[in-house]
Amino acid sequence: MSILVDENTRVVVQGITGREGTFHTIQMLKYGTVVAAGMTPGKKGQAVEGVPVYNTVHEAVKYEGANVSCIFVPPLFAADAVMEAAAEGLAVIVCITEGIPALDMVKAASFLRDKQSVLIGPNCPGIISPGKTKVGIMPGPIHRPGGIGVISRSGTLTYEVVDQLTRAGLGQSTCIGIGGDAIIGTSFIDHLRRFKDDPQTEGVVIIGEIGGTAEEEAADYIRKEFRKPVIAFIAGQTAPPDKRMGHAGAIISGGKGKAQDKIKALEEAGIMVVKNLGKLGESALTVMKAS
Repeated sequence: MSILVDENTRVVVQGITGREGTFHTIQMLKYGTVVAAGMTPGKKGQAVEGVPVYNTVHEAVKYEGANVSCIFVPPLFAADAVMEAAAEGLAVIVCITEGIPALDMVKAASFLRDKQSVLIGPNCPGIISPGKTKVGIMPGPIHRPGGIGVISRSGTLTYEVVDQLTRAGLGQSTCIGIGGDAIIGTSFIDHLRRFKDDPQTEGVVIIGEIGGTAEEEAADYIRKEFRKPVIAFIAGQTAPPDKRMGHAGAIISGGKGKAQDKIKALEEAGIMVVKNLGKLGESALTVMKAS
């Protein structure tokens, strides 16, 4: 099994006719993802690599059976794209777009509260269930099917960690980049709950970073309810206070969000925290062999 997406996923790419949308649609198709439709207002009747383009998500659902969205819409319109996908009841919405105004995401988050859709992102690399489907921009070749779930706030660190896991002989069940913005759709805990109930997932790697309290909250949940092995890495261990480091959510402010606090909380929950990123693959292998 896997979580959220699999071989039955039918993707509609919102913003498919743009440069990024077209490029990554091609990469998803090459991986084997079923890209059922594209959507760009005013472009109905066109096709991208054989994928039919519609004016609305409603049409993509009605005519092509789309059940997951991947969004490559410019920042000023991306929150509206999220809400359009949610209004159509798509199971999973993956928003790749970065730079969305925070107030727009506040409105989108409020809109999603009574909807069934799961939002991944924004400002994220997406989600992949190796050997089944990928929705987003993750490089397919580094992934292998297996039993490790990966949840990350950082896109590029996800790729580094997955490559190490694969080289260590540890395939992945599902890998999720939850996004680096201050306002995102889902948290570590949301996906840990799913991995907890997934029989394919034997262990989980968490990639956190400075800013916020998501990692501390995840540590508390793991200590209380999660019994599978967990390995963690926290980026930004030398970051100065009150300076944003790359992501909108990666800022230490008000005495909160420091890497040291996150590491302490994770270790107190019995989680191995790898301090040297280059050792994560072999450390994960050691933990999994001992479990």
